[in-house]
Amino acid sequence: HYFIQSNLSMGNLLQLLKREDPNNFKIPDNVFLDFESAEPTPNDSETYDRVDQVLSRRVEILEGLRGYSGATDPIREAIKNTECQKSQITAWRAVCPLVGALNKYYQYSIELEKEVGILLGVLCSEPPMESLENHQALAKQFALILDFVLAFDDLKMTNPSIQNDFSFYRRMRNRVKAYSEPEDHEVSNEVANRMSMFYAYPTPMLKMLSSSVTSFVEKNQALPLENTTDIFSTMANLCRCMIEDPNIVARFQKKDTVLFVLRVMVGAIILYDHVHPVGAFYRRSNIDIKSSIKLLKDQPPATVETLLNALRFLLSVPTLSKWASYEQEAN
Repeated sequence: HYFIQSNLSMGNLLQLLKREDPNNFKIPDNVFLDFESAEPTPNDSETYDRVDQVLSRRVEILEGLRGYSGATDPIREAIKNTECQKSQITAWRAVCPLVGALNKYYQYSIELEKEVGILLGVLCSEPPMESLENHQALAKQFALILDFVLAFDDLKMTNPSIQNDFSFYRRMRNRVKAYSEPEDHEVSNEVANRMSMFYAYPTPMLKMLSSSVTSFVEKNQALPLENTTDIFSTMANLCRCMIEDPNIVARFQKKDTVLFVLRVMVGAIILYDHVHPVGAFYRRSNIDIKSSIKLLKDQPPATVETLLNALRFLLSVPTLSKWASYEQEAN
């Protein structure tokens, strides 16, 4: 299977995606991003297998974060009774395993960051349409990363216990050691400092992903910047075009693929906005933002509200002022 199969010429398809084609071609039925069953080519197998080893743990990470209950009550008691050694130790013992879990998520972000650079090294080595056609399974893996990043950051932003628990841990670390035995899940000061910077961001995984892309661009200066940004814009546009076409949607085998494709579209827009010099909401941007917003608003509200919120709140600072006008135009 090919990621993109089209009777249009490559040039016309690119014009279509950039909305520069005066004939306003419609996406033909056989333009399809196979996010469900794409398999790696022999040349991509080694890269695919390496990335898959990391990606295979993403569900476990999300389940752990989703079940993160925090240590609110024992911390409250410890703060209320600062002179009570028992309350301090109880809170400390409650928070240490939680910090161990937070460290696990942080270490996973470091692993994932390395794989992002490896994927980009392949995906950005060719023009975007050729790359998506020739490396469909790797593009699917990048889409899974975008989906994971949105899911992780949404869970993190809606759980204030994460920041509160870690702040308490750092405040108490040296104080409690004077009268408590070391706990299994303690982390070193160096790791704690790095974790503090990671969780200080409202969207730590998006920050990781943006930094990874920026690092990739800096290390590959011989590669034109647009080779990187155009991968994101092309993926965003194709995801939108797929959902807009009922014939393509009818080819999906899984009921949750529509939402997955929408999430990938939003993730690609946000990432493009963070790494492109003028952002995604520039009037001549390669991404059709107005159509993307309209597509989201045409879906059942309960299904896509978190995605609209992601666009509202996760865009780069220069873009935020432009959001309202685009959202109004899409209504």
